[in-house]
Amino acid sequence: MAGLGKFLKQAQKMQRQVETVQAELEAKELDITSGGGAVKIKINGAGKFLSLEIDPELLKEEASLVNETVLTAVQDAAQQAKEFNDEKMKSATAGFQMPGM
Repeated sequence: MAGLGKFLKQAQKMQRQVETVQAELEAKELDITSGGGAVKIKINGAGKFLSLEIDPELLKEEASLVNETVLTAVQDAAQQAKEFNDEKMKSATAGFQMPGM
């Protein structure tokens, strides 16, 4: 049963670390730009979009160009937030070992 006690302590410690990282992710803001700065997105480390700014000059372009530029910015922001999130979560769960694994 000593192994089970150690496992439970590890699990509790990891849970506290994950909660701390989740708070950090909520607070961390990433600024993403696309189209030479025509589209600016602010997203937090948890993947929540906080703001979107589109340069009025971009809106004068063809709709397909505007759509492509905005979509690229949104995809890039989501990807960067995911990578940041994954990196932080990996550090929080490092060292946690399941018994028998």
